[in-house]
Amino acid sequence: MSLCLSMAALSKQLMLPLLPKLRIVSLLSLLSLMTLLVATMLPAHAQQRLPFTTLNIGMHLVKAEMAISDEERSIGLMHRREMGANEGMVFRFPNPRQVCMWMKNTLLPLSVAFLDEQGRIINIEDMQPQTEATHCAKQPARYALEMNLGWFRKKNIKPGALVEGLPAR
Repeated sequence: MSLCLSMAALSKQLMLPLLPKLRIVSLLSLLSLMTLLVATMLPAHAQQRLPFTTLNIGMHLVKAEMAISDEERSIGLMHRREMGANEGMVFRFPNPRQVCMWMKNTLLPLSVAFLDEQGRIINIEDMQPQTEATHCAKQPARYALEMNLGWFRKKNIKPGALVEGLPAR
């Protein structure tokens, strides 16, 4: 038993001077691990910018990113934290179809205008962030234009208005 106590006392004497250094190394390791975890949790598509076009709705100009491919449309504005006052995203579908949008992983409250093949607004819907409720066009749509919540209302843009400058086939 005295041998056991002597070994414990000896190891304690040897380790005491190293404890502050071990604590610093452990803290640095923990911080590195936390940084790595946070980095892997960030969405891969956060703040990804797509090519844009300028749309004209009456006297209003909109800088709209173009979501053309299936992947671009499926990501849309997910994980974006901000969007400029006259910025948005236009979704182009291969042909007119029944279109519904949702807000999964979308942090911004948005309004969406569904447009026909000629660019006329069919209907406008308001959408709340981080929900899976669907918001659908009232008839087959070729395009959808997402803007900050209330943008269309503030600009007095209503169904029937023409959106010009949409991406062609």
